[in-house]
Amino acid sequence: MPIAAYIRFVAANRRFIAFGFLMAFASSFGQTYFIGIFGPSIQMEFGLSHTTWGTIYMVGTLVSAASLPWTGRQIDRLDLKRYAVLVCLLLIVACGFMAIINGPVALVLAIFLLRQSGQGLSSHVAVTSMVRYFDSSRGRAIAIATLGFAAGEAFLPFIAVLAIAAVGWRWSYGGVAVLLCVGLIPTVLWLLKGHDKRHRLHLERHAQPTQHGGSLVRSWTRREVLRDTRFYLLLPGLLAPSIVLTAMFFHHLNLADAKGWTHAWITGNYVVYAAATTFTSLASGPLIDRLGAVRLVPFMLAPLAVGMIVVGVFDSGWAVWPYFILAGINVGIAHTAVSAMWAEMYGITHLGAIKSLVAALQVFGSALGPVTMGSLMDLGVSIENVCLLFVGMVVVGAILIRVALPGRSIPR
Repeated sequence: MPIAAYIRFVAANRRFIAFGFLMAFASSFGQTYFIGIFGPSIQMEFGLSHTTWGTIYMVGTLVSAASLPWTGRQIDRLDLKRYAVLVCLLLIVACGFMAIINGPVALVLAIFLLRQSGQGLSSHVAVTSMVRYFDSSRGRAIAIATLGFAAGEAFLPFIAVLAIAAVGWRWSYGGVAVLLCVGLIPTVLWLLKGHDKRHRLHLERHAQPTQHGGSLVRSWTRREVLRDTRFYLLLPGLLAPSIVLTAMFFHHLNLADAKGWTHAWITGNYVVYAAATTFTSLASGPLIDRLGAVRLVPFMLAPLAVGMIVVGVFDSGWAVWPYFILAGINVGIAHTAVSAMWAEMYGITHLGAIKSLVAALQVFGSALGPVTMGSLMDLGVSIENVCLLFVGMVVVGAILIRVALPGRSIPR
């Protein structure tokens, strides 16, 4: 991993890269791994079963998924600075509203706002901006910006556990809203200072079709993508991490209870997952720039399958480490290679529309995961057997990805 090249790249683009990192980090407050920490407290206060809580989460997430194809494609039309500020405002409102909900109906709306602004749009802004404005260094840009996801995963769950214990779940989310209100928008505006020049250069550079790997890359519309058979073959495998890991992170505290682990043990070891994600992302970046993302994507599901076998079979607390390491490798490749793959396959002119469609489908998958897992547990299926069921789904997805991307190049 060429650290010197990363350092030079960051030094030359420090503000814009920091913007991508910040938006990825801010998405944490609407991500499943963060909301899931609040799950037991919310269930206790409102008297919700696993199935009911999972269903509420699913409904709010599905509404978010249905909205993303429209809200996400606006990044192709609006100035990035204006779009990012609107997303930040929505995230602040979502966190503030979460702190004052008074029942299950309001909880559905709160989940929708958190998922739309956090997992959906903040992530969308972070990754799409890196993919769009970098060409030869696209892999490195995505790798560094997506460290914001890893940073959130490493520290925020453990901090949330401590905050809930100290001040309760409502004040914890209220505190997040206050902190974001004070610091997020001013920082975003400062980091995007001078972006107008970058955007003009981008438009000039892409006035003509560009080259990738010696092949002419034209920009597909979203309608054309929806007529491409490869897209549908890729989907089961690309959605598998969203379904599986969202379900697992949502129910991690239940997993800990079933295995006899403490809540602090599993959340404290999120740093292992984040470290694995970070290392894999940084290693993947240069490989994408040199070889292309399409060559890496077929390998991303193998670690996830093995990780689910580990957590399904072993009860020792030390099983958390290989599980988190393997899950982190999967996510590190997915964060970088999958994001870059869409630009390699379908160009960048309509990238926001295409990625928002994929994001909507991933959000849809993430909605199904928690309620499916919760329902199976309520029916008496052990959490270990649920994990093994997930392995089968991941294997099928991996086979379909290989069918969709069989060779070294992408026919157009």
